[in-house]
Amino acid sequence: MTLILASRPNVYTGSPLDRAAERRDDDAWVHLALHAADTLWAPVWRARNLMRGVAEGRPEAVFISGGAAEALRMAGGPWAFLGLQGGVPLFSVDVSTHDDPLPLLPPAMGEFADLRQVAGLLAGPEASVLAHARGLMHWRTKHRFCGICGAACEPRSAGHAMVCTGCKAQHFPRTDPAVIMLVHDGDRALLGHSTRFPNSTMYSTLAGFVEPGESLEEAVAREVFEEAGVRTGAVHYHSSQPWPFPASIMLGFYAQALTTEITIDPTEIADARWFTRDQLVAHRDHGFSLPRPDSIARRLIEDWIAAA
Repeated sequence: MTLILASRPNVYTGSPLDRAAERRDDDAWVHLALHAADTLWAPVWRARNLMRGVAEGRPEAVFISGGAAEALRMAGGPWAFLGLQGGVPLFSVDVSTHDDPLPLLPPAMGEFADLRQVAGLLAGPEASVLAHARGLMHWRTKHRFCGICGAACEPRSAGHAMVCTGCKAQHFPRTDPAVIMLVHDGDRALLGHSTRFPNSTMYSTLAGFVEPGESLEEAVAREVFEEAGVRTGAVHYHSSQPWPFPASIMLGFYAQALTTEITIDPTEIADARWFTRDQLVAHRDHGFSLPRPDSIARRLIEDWIAAA
């Protein structure tokens, strides 16, 4: 098989931030940055990010500074240092305890919206920063207690670590690796439909989480066989994509099919089929839809089509 390279960066990649990890444990620097008038804040409310222009189809990220930022920090919940944007500190804060956080902001600052619904329209760097904020705030709000002894945890390292007040265990943000793969057989690609998909006609690449003690290539082979009963051979890496919905990274691959008979696991997917390139190009004419444009699944399909 000819190696297929990523044609362009995936959505949520290309962050403009210098994560400046060396600053996280500099308590004096963090304290000054928290209270500086020019420090920027990316608020998150119930897994939604602050944006303007959403209704008009021209979304852009909104970052808060000055007095409004101080009000958010004081009234909000967990916060974390994301990094430096052009040398300016950028933090995120979760304001989910408020039923309506907009009164905390100056008038007409925007609205809290689901990043996944607009990511394809956002500038790439902005989408990356908002995804970063969303993912880190998810971890902060979901890991308030120790998974070892159950005692309360306290934040450290500017929100990038939690330390148990009981057993003193340290906990760090986790990212769950998932493989996502387009299985191909000549001019055909294997796609599946899950009842969990947002619409009843969508077919997408197969995917699944990596298990303990398993290589990425082994995870590809196992997931394809479990879901569709197809055996695979050569596996080639394509690209990766942060997917903080809530806490994954998608690792994209192409896999050569060794067998073609499909036997689905109905607990995993509802249907799986082989599609030709022509069918994928004209998918609407054939009565099915493809994954959302911001997904690595769509990128795998598009790059495979273009490689013909």
